Amino acid sequence: MKRKILIFLMIFCLTIPLLSACGMGRGSADVHVFYYTYSDAYVSTVRSALDKKLHQAGISYQDYDSNNSQTTQTEQVQTAITKGAKLLLVNVVTTGSDDAAMGIVNLAKNAGIPVIFFNREVSDAVVKSYEKCMFVGTDATEAGKLQGDMIGDYLLKNYEKTDLNKDGVISYLLFMGEKGNSEAIYRTRYSVENANAKLQQGGKPPLKFYDPSNGDGYIADREGKWSAQAANEAMTTALAGYSTANGNMIELIICNNDNMAEGAITALQGAGFNNGTGTTIPVFGVDAIDAAKELIRTGKMAGTVTQDGNAMADCLLRGVQNAQNGEALTANMGDYTVDEGVAKVRIHYGVYTGE
Repeated sequence: MKRKILIFLMIFCLTIPLLSACGMGRGSADVHVFYYTYSDAYVSTVRSALDKKLHQAGISYQDYDSNNSQTTQTEQVQTAITKGAKLLLVNVVTTGSDDAAMGIVNLAKNAGIPVIFFNREVSDAVVKSYEKCMFVGTDATEAGKLQGDMIGDYLLKNYEKTDLNKDGVISYLLFMGEKGNSEAIYRTRYSVENANAKLQQGGKPPLKFYDPSNGDGYIADREGKWSAQAANEAMTTALAGYSTANGNMIELIICNNDNMAEGAITALQGAGFNNGTGTTIPVFGVDAIDAAKELIRTGKMAGTVTQDGNAMADCLLRGVQNAQNGEALTANMGDYTVDEGVAKVRIHYGVYTGE
């Protein structure tokens, strides 16, 4: 009897490592995926879709939450390579300079394994520094331009309703997100530029930033998290001095992602706006996450720009399979756009207004 129990325990102990290699593939995964933070709503859609696609393709993987810390992410990459990772997928934390991304590329190069950056853009120089490096993302200017056109079209249709103090000018607040991030920079620039171009064509004056003492024309998330909480706090602070009672109410909210749009709307609701009835301040975002779609459906948000998390995951899977098959990382990307002269694959945005 004791001998049978001992044999059972030995078999059980030998089975545990095999079980742990399934699904997330801890300790023996081929593909290691590093997310700048799990808390980002759009990133979570990419993670969910990619996990499913990798599992269905029979590819072992392990996910990592860098929790918005570049130091943590770099250490995670080092650990993954030590474990025997065969490919790295990196949603890099720090985007303001090349140092972090280049450090990860060098780690991958020394190990002789491919590295695919995604969502948070790295420079052409980073990608070109290693033949087994690729970036999968979007064209940041496209999101800003689409959002700006959407805002301009909305205002031309709803100008009198939007101009709450009837001064003939629309005052706006713009939540940038992470300062120094290329997506944030271009969304900030083109959302306003394209909206103003539409307004000019319609014979209307350009938008006016609500706070004349702020020469930047935006509010950045100090911690770089693109978060609902940061937007909520900033919106609540702004509403303390800018209101319908003072005749200077902020009349338009532009957000560089839907998380911040949610936070701004919550603050507006606390002040009696955007409750589905009465006065609604138009709020625009980027990502088209489910929560934003629901806010648009219920009349509490005006519109957003679609960033397809499933397409991002599909494109990443193709890159993984290309690497496994010994093909160029950018092969088989017919549905997407590949930049000329550099291994960067672009997924197109769209407009979502619920119509």
